[in-house]
Amino acid sequence: MKLNINNISHSYDVEVLHDLKFNLEGYKSIAIIGVSGSGKSTLIRLMSGMEKPTFGNIDINEMNVSSEEYRKKIGFVFQNHNLFPHLSLKRNITLILEKTRNKTKEEAETIALSKLKLLHLSDQVNKLPKNVSGGQAQRASIARALSVDPDIIFLDEPTASLDPILTHEVLTAVEELKGLGKEFIFVTHVLSFVRDFADYVIYMHEGRIHEYGLPSILDSPKTKELKEFMRKVR
Repeated sequence: MKLNINNISHSYDVEVLHDLKFNLEGYKSIAIIGVSGSGKSTLIRLMSGMEKPTFGNIDINEMNVSSEEYRKKIGFVFQNHNLFPHLSLKRNITLILEKTRNKTKEEAETIALSKLKLLHLSDQVNKLPKNVSGGQAQRASIARALSVDPDIIFLDEPTASLDPILTHEVLTAVEELKGLGKEFIFVTHVLSFVRDFADYVIYMHEGRIHEYGLPSILDSPKTKELKEFMRKVR
């Protein structure tokens, strides 16, 4: 992955990201960590093109993230599964494929069933989201993100609303995707998953990138902010 963050600032009622500059190349799975309110979810939304920054721009793999070309190459998994509640797991996927990728019903169904099978959901395809577990619904959301054959998959705290058992279920499913050749950018509070899945870590604090590097930075932090963060989350 080639990542260029160029003078990014972003505001809602107040400024939440402060003039970020960051360049990175050669990594396939990037974790963004930090305490709540540090700006990590805002940054991942800007990186995915879901929101436009107040100032600056972001290029990933030599495409501006606001371009239509880029948006067709990504999949996004939200904190809560964000499935359409009145549609089955299968229809949640086929609808997206038919409406945004111009797939026929037959093509969409074939893709949906294959991705749901990949996420171990073959026996749940016709159920509504309310009739499956939270972990199964989140895995269906991952299957939906995969169905558009993205180059990059974004995951924004995919286990934030799950208990430890369901968290393990979802993160195990994500780890099984490593062999698909996709790139990942993800926000999580589960540091064991960062150690297992990430090959690069960005630590954020108060809207700024304070430390970054290989996952080994979690064991030997250099900044006082990351040292304090690790002391609290161990």
